[in-house]
Amino acid sequence: MAIEKDCRHYVMQTVRASERIERCRLGASQQIPFACPEGCVFYESRRTSSAGWHVAESDRPDPD
Repeated sequence: MAIEKDCRHYVMQTVRASERIERCRLGASQQIPFACPEGCVFYESRRTSSAGWHVAESDRPDPD
């Protein structure tokens, strides 16, 4: 199962330096491990763009 990060109901919060909480605002996802249901009927694409925002990815190495 995939995570639909472009869904308007997807929320990711950082609670500690290395700890993230991913959840669905509607509670339609599996909690542990977080995953959206296949073909979720609540999926809605985000209406706003992330243009101009810096989005950090934990998989990227720190720049030197």
